[in-house]
Amino acid sequence: MLEHTNKQFHGELETTRSLFLQMGGLVESMVLDGIHALSQGELHLVDRVREHERQVNQFEVDIDERISQLIARNQPTAGDLRLLLAVSKMLTDMERCGDEAEKIAKVARRLHESNASYEPVVELRHMADAVASMIRAALDAFAREDPIAAAQVVRNDKDVDKEWKATLRHIITYMIEDPRTISHSIDLIFIARALERIGDHAKNMAERVIYMVRGDDVRHTGVTNTERLARGEPLEPRDPSPDQPRGESSEPPRG
Repeated sequence: MLEHTNKQFHGELETTRSLFLQMGGLVESMVLDGIHALSQGELHLVDRVREHERQVNQFEVDIDERISQLIARNQPTAGDLRLLLAVSKMLTDMERCGDEAEKIAKVARRLHESNASYEPVVELRHMADAVASMIRAALDAFAREDPIAAAQVVRNDKDVDKEWKATLRHIITYMIEDPRTISHSIDLIFIARALERIGDHAKNMAERVIYMVRGDDVRHTGVTNTERLARGEPLEPRDPSPDQPRGESSEPPRG
């Protein structure tokens, strides 16, 4: 009876993993469809993004319910519990990626329906490809339980942040050169910001993969220490303050 229950639990665990991966695949396609609608004016893609967003929301509800039931009924061991907790946290980030992708699609429709003539911003397409790749890589790291691949996603977020700043400068320059473009340039900034946030959510998911595999919470530790923990190495010791000799306390003397 115990063996049957154990097999059933692990079967349900694999189903939960599979559903999350399906949800992630939908979100990745939403990001690419949204930016394609912007660059190519194929507005039927906006409707597809919105339909996928509803499916993503349903995935979130269904998977969350599954996780609650699996924890309540089975009292999973440490490794399985970390998996369930990691997926529970990743669900929120994945759903928010979907929300940002839907926002991008809506703005793309507004720009094209208003017949706004604007200079295509190459960086937006490049950013979209980069963050979609981050989502895909985070999902792959999750599926393979690969903390080192997950750490690479965390590092890649730094590149996306740089692209966001470069894109912002580009669009502001464009507005200054032609003030008539201010309105739709603000929409482009909105899209760039949404892409940057998707990158942040992908990074968060990658950090959860490292927690799931290694049991280490790498949030706020910095990229270098994230990579060390992903490899199973100890954190780098912190150097004392330049004004504080080694071995001395930074606290003032008492009394």
